[in-house]
Amino acid sequence: MYTKILLAFSLFLFSCKSKVEKIKPTREPISESIYASGIVKSRDQYQAYATVNGIVEKVLVVEGDKVKKGQVILTISNEAQRLNKENAELAANFSDYNANQGKLNESKLLLELSKNKMKNDSALFFRQSALWQQQIGTKVEFEQRDLAYQNSKAAYYSSLVRLADLKRQLDFNSMQSKKNLLISSKLASDFTLTSEIDGVVYALNKLKGELVGAQTPLATIGDATHFILEMQVDEYDILKIKQDQSVLVTLDSYKGKVFEAKVSRINPLMNERSKTFLVEAVFVQQPELLYPNVTFEANIVVQSKDKALLIPRNFILNDSVVVKSNGERLVVKTGLRDYKKIEILSGLSLDDELVNPNK
Repeated sequence: MYTKILLAFSLFLFSCKSKVEKIKPTREPISESIYASGIVKSRDQYQAYATVNGIVEKVLVVEGDKVKKGQVILTISNEAQRLNKENAELAANFSDYNANQGKLNESKLLLELSKNKMKNDSALFFRQSALWQQQIGTKVEFEQRDLAYQNSKAAYYSSLVRLADLKRQLDFNSMQSKKNLLISSKLASDFTLTSEIDGVVYALNKLKGELVGAQTPLATIGDATHFILEMQVDEYDILKIKQDQSVLVTLDSYKGKVFEAKVSRINPLMNERSKTFLVEAVFVQQPELLYPNVTFEANIVVQSKDKALLIPRNFILNDSVVVKSNGERLVVKTGLRDYKKIEILSGLSLDDELVNPNK
């Protein structure tokens, strides 16, 4: 009986000893990274809004269509505005400076006639004045010639003023009518939604016959080939993020693949609700096919080393204490870490054998 108990106890001790996990430090590369998640956005992606209220009259594209800058996406019913524009065109044509040359020519002709009459009356007056000085003729005839000359001279200067006023009025009417036409054309263009970029229509939010307003997004448009990674980074980690840092990206659409990107922009304003900062990155080598709003997970590499002394993270207590296989406790200095391993800067060598202190 005693022999059986001793054998069982020995087997128990052997079993316990065999379960003790032992390792030695290794030299391997390590990278410290910050985890972030986000969504893929098309470059220059934006939501297109109407600036007027109305009913969708025509939709000229479908989702997925490629569009050019300035291409019409849809139109909004604007019968009254169309009539206003036509009325402005009529007014502009009627008031055009070149179309009113007849009035100018008539005014110039009247000016020439008044000028000739003034010259004739002037000659008759000075002739009568010379005769009067020789006591030839009557005073009444002299006064009549003088009055006729003064009247024709006044008429000539009045014609000069009228011609100048007519030119100024025609010029003003022409420019004003053209401005009114531009304003009317601009108002009419507000009823037409056009693309601001060369890209793809990713979404159409309204159909023909539906009511739209100035606060209603009508379409989502973005670049067809270039995409941006938008990530949310915690405020505790934002100081570690720098421009051009490497980003390792995984997408659910491409399971098992890792894509490299680089930090391209750090938004300096923190989101007060989520306590995060928006960080953007661009692909170094972009996947063949992408769509906006696809989710991804990323690790932003903040530091890395090619040859570091590493141990598993579960072999250290309080980031400073390790236990050797002989039971000796050592205080170590740590450095970089990832989700599995931690770097030992001092206090350990490659020959030290360690046990898991957590078991």
